[in-house]
Amino acid sequence: MSNAPLLLGHLYPEEMNLYGDRGNILALRRRAARRGLNLEVVPIGLGAAAAELIPSCSGYFMGGGQDLDQDLVANDLITCKGDHLRRAVAAGAPLLAVCAGFQLLGTHYLTASGAEIPGLGLLPLHTEASGTRMVGNLVVTADPRLGLSDPTLVGFENHSGRTVLHGDLSALGQVVRGGGNDGRSGLEGAWRGTVIGTYLHGPLLPKNPSLCDWWLRAAAPRLDLPPLDDHLEHQARSEALALTAAPGRSSRWRLLGRGLIR
Repeated sequence: MSNAPLLLGHLYPEEMNLYGDRGNILALRRRAARRGLNLEVVPIGLGAAAAELIPSCSGYFMGGGQDLDQDLVANDLITCKGDHLRRAVAAGAPLLAVCAGFQLLGTHYLTASGAEIPGLGLLPLHTEASGTRMVGNLVVTADPRLGLSDPTLVGFENHSGRTVLHGDLSALGQVVRGGGNDGRSGLEGAWRGTVIGTYLHGPLLPKNPSLCDWWLRAAAPRLDLPPLDDHLEHQARSEALALTAAPGRSSRWRLLGRGLIR
């Protein structure tokens, strides 16, 4: 396996990092290293200077953030980084975005006061504020067209935004347990090409290695990624799935999580 570095652009690591989202970066690095691949993380923060780092990266990750941070990031994306990211995604680079990051992939976020916060417009979707939160363990069956070796995705959600997909945009998957995008449609997340948005926190990738490998394959399509011994990951998945069946877990998270993020 080549030792040439693969560059992961971590978008807004200080502003967008709730509920262990940084663990997704660790999982990507670990699974790359176990295959002899050197994955280096490039922090891409606020400001025009950081935008110049985007073209050098092979793929990107953006986590969730609180309301104020999301507003700052939205403005920075539109004014500084949007064009760079659109070109990178059009060229095939993967972008995985969680929660507030997911919302920013759409056209806009409509706040409770009626203000419209613009998004990147990478995916045809929008999000509207709601007075109630969806908080708890989340289980999703991924769209089979993604080709994941294990389509069952596990994590937890904590958001009051209601995300609506437009046109023929595909959901990441079908909700088995939890609220998902809006608590009604049975849909969770969205994807198109090499862009995935989801409400799955936890962090997402350590417990869902097949999705982790999806990102790596998209970032390094010319490299062969042999299968790994995933018994530890499967153990973590089994424990997460057991939590979804435990009575009272969702209500407990609702009390802990109220008012933190959109």
